[in-house]
Amino acid sequence: MQLLTKTQDVILKIGGILLIAGAALYMFFPLAAFCIFTAGVLAFGCMQMLQAYNGNNFIIRRLRRQQLLGVIALLLAACCMCMQTFHFGFAIRNEWVVCLTIGAILELWTAFRIPLELEKERKGK
Repeated sequence: MQLLTKTQDVILKIGGILLIAGAALYMFFPLAAFCIFTAGVLAFGCMQMLQAYNGNNFIIRRLRRQQLLGVIALLLAACCMCMQTFHFGFAIRNEWVVCLTIGAILELWTAFRIPLELEKERKGK
């Protein structure tokens, strides 16, 4: 895996914190939570897109695709949150929570599996 620079790693972590804060604040301050969540999704997603795997291990490549699907689910959650906050489109209830859950599960799964597979690959060589 291509490692992020220290600045990019800080942006990734801040984006993750903003994601959690935005999702938690939605019950009390929907507009502010939407802005915080969207900023977090953009920061987190952009930094994850910068990471790359150039190897031939099929398992790591599959997990990387799952990780990118998780980012897309988080972006979709931000879109659905926007629709609910501003009352337009098809997402007028809590559809964003479903997208957020799917994205969080994919991100959590890959966060544990990718380092294990990278370690297996490193030991195999």
